[in-house]
Amino acid sequence: MADKNQEKAVRLQRRKYGIRKTLSGSPERPRLSVFRSDKHISAQVIDDLAGKTLVAASSQQKDVRGPLANGGNIAAAKAVGKAIADRAKAAGIAKVAFDRGGRRYHGRVKALADAARESGLQF
Repeated sequence: MADKNQEKAVRLQRRKYGIRKTLSGSPERPRLSVFRSDKHISAQVIDDLAGKTLVAASSQQKDVRGPLANGGNIAAAKAVGKAIADRAKAAGIAKVAFDRGGRRYHGRVKALADAARESGLQF
């Protein structure tokens, strides 16, 4: 029997590639990419044409995480969403294209997106 986790990783990679075929970040509307692991969540605002990360935030950063003990829950995702929106606004970015990274728009990914929207980022 094949390794189940390896098969899940292949399916996730295929979903990511399918999303990235149609979604690209431009200087006017960069891509907000979300990466979710079991322990942490991170987000980057990327200009794909230049190949540059404009701003980033992660639950591993102390200034983002604050007093939270766990980086892999909805509260941490909300903190990262607020931080990425604040940093993007400081860099002059108002609109982004949301890239959920092949994950379902549910739970931590949704919490990050909602927090970013509440902080003023449009997508």
